[in-house]
Amino acid sequence: MAGDVSLTNMPAYEVVDLLNRGTVSPFDCLEALEARITAVDGAVNALPTLCFDRARDQARRLMQLPLGNRGRLAGLPVPIKDLTDVAGVRTTYGSTIFAEYIPETSDILVETIEAEGGVIYAKSNTPEFGAGGNTFNEVFGATLNPWNTRLSAAGSSGGAAVALATGTAWVAQGSDLGGSLRNPASFCGVVGLRPSPGRVASNPGAKIDRLLGVKGPMGRSVEDTALLLDAMTGESPADPVSLPRSEGFLAAARSGWRPARVAFSADLGITPVDPEVASICRTAAARFSEMGVVVEEAHPDLSKAHDTFQVMRGVAFATSYAGLLERHRDKMKPEVVWNIEKGLSYSIADLVRAENDRAAMLRQMNLFFDSYDLLLCPATIVAAYPVGERYVKECAGHTFTNYVEWLAIAYAITLTTSPALSLPCGFTNDGRPVGLQIVGRPRSDGRVLAGARALELILNLRSVTPIDPRSPT
Repeated sequence: MAGDVSLTNMPAYEVVDLLNRGTVSPFDCLEALEARITAVDGAVNALPTLCFDRARDQARRLMQLPLGNRGRLAGLPVPIKDLTDVAGVRTTYGSTIFAEYIPETSDILVETIEAEGGVIYAKSNTPEFGAGGNTFNEVFGATLNPWNTRLSAAGSSGGAAVALATGTAWVAQGSDLGGSLRNPASFCGVVGLRPSPGRVASNPGAKIDRLLGVKGPMGRSVEDTALLLDAMTGESPADPVSLPRSEGFLAAARSGWRPARVAFSADLGITPVDPEVASICRTAAARFSEMGVVVEEAHPDLSKAHDTFQVMRGVAFATSYAGLLERHRDKMKPEVVWNIEKGLSYSIADLVRAENDRAAMLRQMNLFFDSYDLLLCPATIVAAYPVGERYVKECAGHTFTNYVEWLAIAYAITLTTSPALSLPCGFTNDGRPVGLQIVGRPRSDGRVLAGARALELILNLRSVTPIDPRSPT
């Protein structure tokens, strides 16, 4: 099957099975990906940096190990988001400040994936420093949505989502602070999971006890996403919030667990939502009833989410990038400059208020999950919008005050530390994908995956990708 592009249409878990049996080799997978990237990536710009020579070196090392002893991924190629360091590979963070930067060491996460048999072959595109829900930057340009290449792929893991949707990746690594795994998954018709904080160890950066930003998996199905999560998890002394490896998440996804009672909310009580998106998500959520699940409309009190997130995000940006702002203001996009300066302007009283309100939301979320097994809502409040618009400025008659407020339905969940997954659940009348956000109690990642897979089987949308990029006439 050397160079067989049809491999790229297969589920990741099936390819791993072939790798474990020796039916295909990691080299076969790399050849198939090279051919597919050549055929389609020029139209979407998902994987601007390739490192196939490095990937083949890793494949040779794996091939020296016996079959069955090559890790959970067994030689499956994986692209890494361009916010995450890979030793010897250009890593720009989407910024001209780091346009030619080549790190000497890899992030903990990359080391973990490679130890589990993942073969790194590409970096996926991201907005500058991962800021914003639209994947464009001054180094590589914009990543385009393959369902309609005039539209945004969302962000900040837009390159990862588009690679999955076009068949230039089987699984992909992303990250999420305000929805950066969930938003592009929703826009591109794939699955993105924001795991519980600490589930995936990574380099801490400037804020070592971070709970807002996490790294996580994406796939074309729930099972593929769970497969990559298994290869990403584990404790590291270098990451003080990292958790020990627990149950197998692919096994959890396949466990057959079903929720008894779920809640649906179109807006979590905090944001406008496009009526068509709300209707598609409500219809999808209601299909849980076909399994005998009670579906009710309800949500916890998240009314303080806007102020809390703005303060905590701003402080995080200031902590990470204030030094760069002093030296390189002229090289930073205006939204990043605004976010850093906003963070620097907050007082201790602002931070105390935000921390107290966040703690209250966490308590309310846990109380809510005493009554419901899962919370369902739209993953994004709109479907994909024109790529030339930097962010969503208006929805359902409401004008947003800044470039991240339109992401509230995702960042409200971020504040609670709950795991959350975007599952493809339907299409708008003009063919744009819509994702349903499935949320669980903190650290209930396995149940989120199991519930998502149960609904995925009913919705029967898991075979809609990969697609060739579609340019509107």
